[in-house]
Amino acid sequence: MAVIGITGPTGSGKTTALRVLTARGFRVVDCDRLYDRLLETDRDLRRGLEAAFGPVFLPDGALDRRALAARVFSDPAELEKLNAVVYPAVNAAVEEEITRWGEKGLAIDAINLIESGLGRRCGLTVAVTADPSVRLRRIMARDGIDEARARARIAAQKPDEFYRRHCGFTLVNQAGSQREFETLAAEFFDAVLQFYI
Repeated sequence: MAVIGITGPTGSGKTTALRVLTARGFRVVDCDRLYDRLLETDRDLRRGLEAAFGPVFLPDGALDRRALAARVFSDPAELEKLNAVVYPAVNAAVEEEITRWGEKGLAIDAINLIESGLGRRCGLTVAVTADPSVRLRRIMARDGIDEARARARIAAQKPDEFYRRHCGFTLVNQAGSQREFETLAAEFFDAVLQFYI
């Protein structure tokens, strides 16, 4: 089975690239959504979070994301502790998806594709990048946030060089519109996949 890992910073155009792969028969596993589902269904994950951080679940059972984020994003050691709990659970769930999907292609959408080790599970890894100023405008429009918050999100992520260095291919989004980038991404994947599949 062809397993492609897609990563890159927020606002770079990963969703458009993944839509192109979906049109080519790939199933997309969104690791953020997978994590959200696991928070509801995986008792071991929930116990692991509580063992590492104490009472992090609200009375309704939902994760207190704001409190946990404030704790881990201001302390690298705490973030490392969180990742040590989350990565194995998400990776195991991705493996189940790969097994379930069978012979068809699968694309893993993961901001932490490299850090989590999921990149090693992929036959092909692609970093989708874009100029930070373009990403800034996209994030503000997409999420309805002000410039300061959008800049903070960009600053909290790895630089483009990290993704370029650790991925087999880089798809640079310099398109003037989403439709133009979709065309460029289609050309990119059609060229790459003929040697991969």
